[in-house]
Amino acid sequence: MTQHAAAFEWHTIPDLAEILDLKLSRVRRLIEERHLLAVRREGVLVVPADFVRDGEPLKELRGTIILLADAGFDDEEILAWLLETDDAIGDTPLNALRAGRKSEVRRVAQALA
Repeated sequence: MTQHAAAFEWHTIPDLAEILDLKLSRVRRLIEERHLLAVRREGVLVVPADFVRDGEPLKELRGTIILLADAGFDDEEILAWLLETDDAIGDTPLNALRAGRKSEVRRVAQALA
């Protein structure tokens, strides 16, 4: 985990179930279907809090996660890329996605493939 990623707020799966008002099984399905990305931190499965907006998974996230996974990135590498500043974007890809810059983020991600 990068030092930058350590600064993020993380939600456990039970936390997400409460925040999203869903059953645990549905939250796990959102992770399996790549609507959310979860990684283990100290043995606990967690999701960055910024992956959720307005009580829902960030809609722009799924396609980017799938694109990077298809390019051979593992979940830790995808997470690191999303949370670290990218020079081509001038911000973190996650912040750019949250700001509505999905096409730009996907173009940069595609170039990594």
